[in-house]
Amino acid sequence: MKPLAPSEELKPYLHRIERALGLELTWSTCERLGGLTNRNFRLDCPQGSFVLRIAGEGTADYLNRAHEEINARVASQAGVNVEILFFDAEDGTSLCRFLPEARTMDREAFRDSQALRRAGRLLRQLHSCGREFANRFELFEQIDRYQAVLREKGADLPPGYAQVQQWAQRVRRALAGHSLPSAPCHCDPLAENFLHDGQRMYLIDFEYSGNNDPMWDLGDLSVEAHFTAEQDEELLRGYFGGPAPLLERARMVMYQAMCDLLWTLWGVVQHANGNPADDFWAYAVGRLERCRRLMAQLAFEEYLAFLEAPVAEPRTNQPR
Repeated sequence: MKPLAPSEELKPYLHRIERALGLELTWSTCERLGGLTNRNFRLDCPQGSFVLRIAGEGTADYLNRAHEEINARVASQAGVNVEILFFDAEDGTSLCRFLPEARTMDREAFRDSQALRRAGRLLRQLHSCGREFANRFELFEQIDRYQAVLREKGADLPPGYAQVQQWAQRVRRALAGHSLPSAPCHCDPLAENFLHDGQRMYLIDFEYSGNNDPMWDLGDLSVEAHFTAEQDEELLRGYFGGPAPLLERARMVMYQAMCDLLWTLWGVVQHANGNPADDFWAYAVGRLERCRRLMAQLAFEEYLAFLEAPVAEPRTNQPR
């Protein structure tokens, strides 16, 4: 896309940032970038290149921008996120530096075992940074919250949702029987949220972040990027520096299914909000179907049974 001058629609946002930072953004060139729920723009001005994000309509129904700001800045200070230059928690407008040499990761890029291990180490760096985020990401509370939003909107759920929800209740009880760790987590680690500039890797977009079980991030990344079992092993080895403990591996498998369930509901919310960026009903139906397939696998049942019946001594063997 050829860069253009910023539109009149963008100028109120740019004026606000100019007053705060002393930049000359209204005289920059502007290029629209990707994004499903927000509008993102690359801005090039005399002081450098930046990314402007304008929050999508309806996102205030389920996102806390004040929490996002704190978490994004903590992640930046931990060397995981890019530098945040401006953030308005009132409406979610933000500005960060653009990394011209950075490659946006995708499924293909993660075929490389070194990239997988690097992502595992980056997630470990975030989880072990010694800081807390402003909020806790409660998986099942978030599921309940999305369901409440959809009830309020009078929205339909995809066929077969009720059956999957019954399985999810079993997972919920099994996880509740364990003392789960809590660490600052991204909670939405799409492959495309990882950047690599040839020297280091970054993780961006902390909208859904919160203190959470670290295994959520690994399970979510695996599902979003369609990792194979072999790729999962490389990710886990990068994260743990060796073989993964059985309890952590079991939780990762649970979260692989649960993140599909969560993003099924997210997709229905986008559909109910009339988000034109994609066919979100088809997205939600596809996520729910994959969740059902994951839950039908023998390994899922065996790991779930292990979580439902905690053992006194640590086990190193794995379900088949």
